[in-house]
Amino acid sequence: MANTSWKTTVIVSSSPQCDEPSQILLAQQHRIRRSDSILSSSFVFPLSGTAFLLVTLGEFSAKLEKTDLFEKIEKFVHIHRNSFLLLQAPVYREKEWDIFSSVQNRFLGCNLRVIPVHSTADVVKGMLIIAKATSKPSVENLRAQMSLACSHIIDHSPVWGMLQEIQF
Repeated sequence: MANTSWKTTVIVSSSPQCDEPSQILLAQQHRIRRSDSILSSSFVFPLSGTAFLLVTLGEFSAKLEKTDLFEKIEKFVHIHRNSFLLLQAPVYREKEWDIFSSVQNRFLGCNLRVIPVHSTADVVKGMLIIAKATSKPSVENLRAQMSLACSHIIDHSPVWGMLQEIQF
């Protein structure tokens, strides 16, 4: 799925946290558009309708109940329909998993998907895989392949054959 010939435009926040991922995206020949009008530390893939917010676990305060970061995440979720939160930590130990779990519980039931990442390379790879899979030509090809697979399973399933024999 990581086809190197796929190129897209990414709207990137002007915040310094986005500099390193932007350099990697540029090196892979994606088009970068910097913007001060999108939320700090965010990446928007217009062709796929996905948005990513990059947060390091060090940005969370010791008390997770009331934090400005949660307000920022809530704002991000309200702005973007297909939103992903990339929680970056070099290593995930008990403290990091506790924060991860708290974030997931806080946003349970909304359209935010939380993804743990370790490095900037992981950040870029994860964003590109999701953006490509949800972009127009790829998502249509994936749907066609899934439909074909379902048809194949139905046609070759002994269970379906048995149900047809008993006219269920």
